Amino acid sequence: MSIAIEEQQKLWQEQYRIVPEQFKKIREIEKVAAVFNTNIDAVVKISGEKLGKLAASVAFKLSDSDEETRIVKSPKDAVRGIVKCFLKGIAEEWPCYDESVYEWLKENLNYNNLQIGGQAGIIANLAAASGVKKVLVHTSSHPQLQAEQFLAADNLWAVDENGLPQKASQINRHQDKPLVHWIIEFLAGDKFSWEGQTFTCPKSNRFIITYDEDNMNLRINKDFGACLCKEGFDYLLMSGYQNLSSERGGLERIQDCAQLIGKWKKANPQGIVHLELASTQDKKIRETILAEIAPLADSIGLNEREAWDFSEVAVPGMFAKVKSPNLTAPLLFEIISVLKEYCAVSRIQLHMPGLYMTLQNEDFKITAEQNKKGMMLAATVAAAKASGIKLEKEEDFMYAHGQNVAEYGIKVLTELASYLGIPNLALTGISNTENGKLIAIPTILVKNPRTLVGMGDTISTLSLIGAR
Repeated sequence: MSIAIEEQQKLWQEQYRIVPEQFKKIREIEKVAAVFNTNIDAVVKISGEKLGKLAASVAFKLSDSDEETRIVKSPKDAVRGIVKCFLKGIAEEWPCYDESVYEWLKENLNYNNLQIGGQAGIIANLAAASGVKKVLVHTSSHPQLQAEQFLAADNLWAVDENGLPQKASQINRHQDKPLVHWIIEFLAGDKFSWEGQTFTCPKSNRFIITYDEDNMNLRINKDFGACLCKEGFDYLLMSGYQNLSSERGGLERIQDCAQLIGKWKKANPQGIVHLELASTQDKKIRETILAEIAPLADSIGLNEREAWDFSEVAVPGMFAKVKSPNLTAPLLFEIISVLKEYCAVSRIQLHMPGLYMTLQNEDFKITAEQNKKGMMLAATVAAAKASGIKLEKEEDFMYAHGQNVAEYGIKVLTELASYLGIPNLALTGISNTENGKLIAIPTILVKNPRTLVGMGDTISTLSLIGAR
């Protein structure tokens, strides 16, 4: 017998009641380490009208969109990437190696604000604000402008110019240069008119242009590496491989990184290691991430686009059959099932609009029920972040608590439960499958999100450290 969506929402609202108490449990965590990429994000809110002016300035043609290369070599490439993501409502990150293009961006894109950037930087601020007793963050560059983007918190630490731990907000490694990334955000429903056609953006999202030699080459601070071996960690949250290039020594950098992670794990055998994937254009880099880094992780986090990109490595036959798939919850479940087995990882979590799903081994260090609580906490905080809340105090984190889970989320979860033949999954969020223990929850959706930057990092981090 089917249950009305309104009744399902009430059932899930009751389950979400535990979120405030769950958030307080994060204060029990001794140490979280966030590596490898930290930078400064210059956030740009772009309208369809502004995009039209940029397109005109570079003589952009819609036929340019047929070019599949995802590298910014010219101003026209920058516009091409923005148009592609705007028209499809997708998120992508393209590297830029040309300083003249970077200068063009500075002249033509007026940023709305500066904020912490890079997965490690975002995770570090988030974990510190959540109440973790001590957070250690890796920075390949740490001038004063970078320090200003960190929370002025006593529990957030990095390594100074002498190789010693110090509060991240107080460090100024004078010889380092600021690493600035352009985060170009657009809104669903906005319109872009070009060559006699009008296009409507189907989904709010962002396009990222990265000009950052340090993080693009994964330059690791050796002093931090030694420091973390001594300090230890309860959770090691790592990312930052997405802009490596196999033609620019990226494969070797990943292998060097894997050796360092191995040392950290040996020194901290009880710690949980999490790998956050990101949109990665270079297929050889994707292959090496899954071969060298993923086996060192206990847990992997990714979104629907990243799941599809990495499936090209794990299940190339699937990628060949369907170039632009309809990434439904059932298809994504099949993809993460394959990725989990391919990587031999104990836990994998996917976040998509309206639904989070985690697939894990029965004997994973965190129980399914704990995982579900962490995921509901993450969904609540993600809604606050999407609403434009800065996430610095407890009331900020709980801003969206009490809001209804989205009808769309209920529908997507019900679709997944029906596909798996487990109707009760839509009500309880936990079930056994042939591929492991599945935890799936409907989420809170913000109709007009103020920002989407760092959303995946927020979801994956709080799902994991909040699972207690």
